[in-house]
Amino acid sequence: MEDSLYKNIKVIGYEDSNPVISQRYKGISTVNDINDSKTLYDIAIIKQDIINHFHIRQGEKLENPSFGTIIWDVLFEPLTEDLRQAVLDNVTEIVNSDPRVQVDSVFLEEYESGLNIECTLRYLNYNISEKMRFDFDQNNGLIS
Repeated sequence: MEDSLYKNIKVIGYEDSNPVISQRYKGISTVNDINDSKTLYDIAIIKQDIINHFHIRQGEKLENPSFGTIIWDVLFEPLTEDLRQAVLDNVTEIVNSDPRVQVDSVFLEEYESGLNIECTLRYLNYNISEKMRFDFDQNNGLIS
């Protein structure tokens, strides 16, 4: 009787159409309307945190005047070699201030109405490298 009892037991597994591989980091973003959920995980929340940092002009954050970027203040300035280096250093400092990523390289290019910054960064816990491109436009703000 015991043998027939075990033969009749079926274990039905749970199948998820979108399995989540990792949820090391979790956060909320209301910026992206494409997602049904406002919750972001892992690399997506890291990217959004970096983008948010670039949306803040240096000196705007209360009790932390060194937070933010200097780029908004230099868009109308002539791009001298010293200013170029200051922007590159600022971008490197901003990205490296997040302990989840590290800058591998930063390139700056001036275009008609703004600055284009291409940053190669490495997500440390995932050993993944990726390029992020930011266009700081005098008319439209940050386009990423």
